[in-house]
Amino acid sequence: MSELLVDFITSLDGCASAEGWPGWWGLEGPEYLGWLGEQPEVTYLMGANTYRLFSGFAAGQGPWDPDELSDDEGSSLDELARAPKVVFSASLAEPLTWANTRLVRDGAVEAVRAMKENGSGLLSTIGSVSLSRSLLAAGLVDRFRVVVFPVITGATGAERIYDGYPDVALEMIDNRTFDGRIQLVEYRPTVLTPRGT
Repeated sequence: MSELLVDFITSLDGCASAEGWPGWWGLEGPEYLGWLGEQPEVTYLMGANTYRLFSGFAAGQGPWDPDELSDDEGSSLDELARAPKVVFSASLAEPLTWANTRLVRDGAVEAVRAMKENGSGLLSTIGSVSLSRSLLAAGLVDRFRVVVFPVITGATGAERIYDGYPDVALEMIDNRTFDGRIQLVEYRPTVLTPRGT
């Protein structure tokens, strides 16, 4: 049976991105990047918007010049390109251009439930705020990991991650600090039933 990890990179105020800021808010450091390179093999799950964004980065289309990417950023994109990926979308058309990507048009919750029951290894969301919310609400998430960067993006923040989430109890199973400033926290989630239901 596969395990499902929801994995987010956020500002302190829970935003997944912010207008005018570079990737990782420009605060990635050698410890954090080294840890990223040590992660186990994983099948990444994503929605159409995340697919468009990351496949565009991989094709050299993004808010920055591909020649300006650091070696670590380029390496991260290369590793992501090699990894197996599943994108859930009714709007994308085949063939998909990003290597090692499979398109699933069926409902994501049922498809992921089947992937967990019939597979092995680690499944992990990447970005995909709405997909992650749906999988968590359905009780499919085994681990919930957040890497918090030390910025508050109150004026420019976008993609507020936790809006629309159910109430969730979190049991901490891991934590770590990278480069003296980036905090990782990992939890085992339990979706709570609203009172009165």
